[in-house]
Amino acid sequence: MPRYLRALLPNQQLFPCKSDGDAYFDEKTNEQSMTKTEIAVECHGVRVPASPYLNETRIERIAQARYEGDEIKGALLVTTEKDRVLEMGSGLGIVGAVCTLNAKPERVISFEANPDMLPHINALYEENDLTDRIEVRNQLVIANPERPATMTFHVQNSFLGSSLIAKANRRTREVEIPTISFAEVVEELKPTVLLCDIEGGELDLLEHADLSGIRAIVMEFHPEAYEVEGMRKCKRILTQAGFEKNEDVSTRKVWTCAREV
Repeated sequence: MPRYLRALLPNQQLFPCKSDGDAYFDEKTNEQSMTKTEIAVECHGVRVPASPYLNETRIERIAQARYEGDEIKGALLVTTEKDRVLEMGSGLGIVGAVCTLNAKPERVISFEANPDMLPHINALYEENDLTDRIEVRNQLVIANPERPATMTFHVQNSFLGSSLIAKANRRTREVEIPTISFAEVVEELKPTVLLCDIEGGELDLLEHADLSGIRAIVMEFHPEAYEVEGMRKCKRILTQAGFEKNEDVSTRKVWTCAREV
């Protein structure tokens, strides 16, 4: 048995088998068959389909709820059934899916700039019957009033670390991604909770975004993008806006914070 199987938590299991899928008609056999979706791992009840982005180490971390664990704990702590959630930076889609399945918010709109991730995120939502409450869009949400129509996004072979910021000594593929204004998203969704992991873009977001109506934020900071002083500035902006850090689930680089609105 692989090492990571032995480490699985009781309620977060690995599924080497395949799950039932949608029916389809097989012309060769003239019989109705079922499509099959291979499930790699489960986290907080969310079944995660296999994808090229799931290696053994990542599967183990997901199974133990350690992949994006601080963000997941924060999202589950602050989100209620009455909330509307804006997620910026979907990644694998797991944080948003776990939040949607367990906290059952009214609606979730997630944005992911890496176009390669969209098919896998949508497959995740569909596998868990979440598409009536959560959707993902391939756009960059920009609060800066000088927002261009598109921006260059640097895609790495591993989705981790792909960002608007070009990184030295890293091979990337440049893609042009359409932008949408933060204000336009707020007007459509009227979010009450913000989940944000955008690989360094959070400083510019906080400097320009109108956070009115948002009562809780779960945000990962990336000091490697704007140095420690930039991270301190992010935290000052949140604090001055009335957000109070939850000490139980927050870390130096991931804050879960809330305020009365």
